[in-house]
Amino acid sequence: MRIGMFADMYKPYVSGVTNYISLYKRRFEELGHEVWVFTFGNTNHADDESNVVRSPAIPWGDTGWQMGLVLSSQAKRIIPTLDVAHVHHPFLSGRVALDHCKSSGVPIVFTNHTRYDLHSDAYAWFLPKKMRYAYIKHYLHDFAQDIDLLIAPSPGIQQWLADFGVSKDAVLLSNCIDIEPFRNPASPKTRADYGFPDRAVVFCYLGRVGAEKNIDLLVEAFIATAEGVPDACLLVLGEGSHREEAEDSLRDAGLSDRVHFAGLIPYAEVPDHLAAADVFVTASVSEVHPLVVMEAFAAGLPAIGVRSPGVGDIVEDGLTGFLTPEDADAFAERMEEFATDTELRTRMSDAALEASTRYDVRAMAEVLLGYYRRLVTSRLEPS
Repeated sequence: MRIGMFADMYKPYVSGVTNYISLYKRRFEELGHEVWVFTFGNTNHADDESNVVRSPAIPWGDTGWQMGLVLSSQAKRIIPTLDVAHVHHPFLSGRVALDHCKSSGVPIVFTNHTRYDLHSDAYAWFLPKKMRYAYIKHYLHDFAQDIDLLIAPSPGIQQWLADFGVSKDAVLLSNCIDIEPFRNPASPKTRADYGFPDRAVVFCYLGRVGAEKNIDLLVEAFIATAEGVPDACLLVLGEGSHREEAEDSLRDAGLSDRVHFAGLIPYAEVPDHLAAADVFVTASVSEVHPLVVMEAFAAGLPAIGVRSPGVGDIVEDGLTGFLTPEDADAFAERMEEFATDTELRTRMSDAALEASTRYDVRAMAEVLLGYYRRLVTSRLEPS
């Protein structure tokens, strides 16, 4: 099959969606399919993979989103030859897919990766909330009616789509990861690599250091934990607009020597860094079905998260980690429990490793290909 992946942004931007596309692209190519990525911006980026087609765009601040200017002639030439189009962002690349696939009879799949209501709270807060939400509801409803298959990566997002007025039924298909690099990292880091003592219990956050990830709550919870647990340390993997503010808060609390901000990490090196940690932590409530939690599980890290769609669909409270209210004190209590109970960490680490097997890309790719094939077959059948 000739498969097109449509995304507003791609590498070098690092995100769960980027990793999702890259992972499926590589697996599909291993199985003999031809996969193209159609994206915007970074037109001078030297791609280390084939079939990435970029169109000009202007960056939208430091959000990673690209405001597309015009579709490249190469993209216009290739898109009508696809067997199936898979959209990962509905507003820009999704509109491109509708405009250039429908007329050629190319079936369109859309995976809703994002809680667009919560992202609008973080990035378009200056507009009235009622107006923002009304626009998003109207757009997603109409967009879903125009595509051939709607995918929700988690039960929580499946329900959110229905509650948000999207009348088209969403098929449930979990996100996936390649578990092998996380179970067997190539060059595993140690605590000493970050200046932490051997006795340290390392909590690790991986993701964008931005407002939509609830970084302030995570920092507040760690400060509370560190006051009573001298061995607790925090490793932050990622970059974003709230990094400086987070560093200032931790420095003011006298914890600079117990926190390490590693910045943006190449995806291939993420397993090496996770190897130095004991517990994964995220306070985000804007996730859909976060790959970072699956990856943490594959690295043997149980997780602490805020009870919400996405994280709450992966973490089994009391088995593979803990889910807390959106409250720093409650979060800190669970961090302290992990930091002071070695048996608990070991037991939940084993459970997390076992849970990660259900998300392996080798199985999930076959399921997604099955959906593609059915759409292609339906297209070819006489009406």
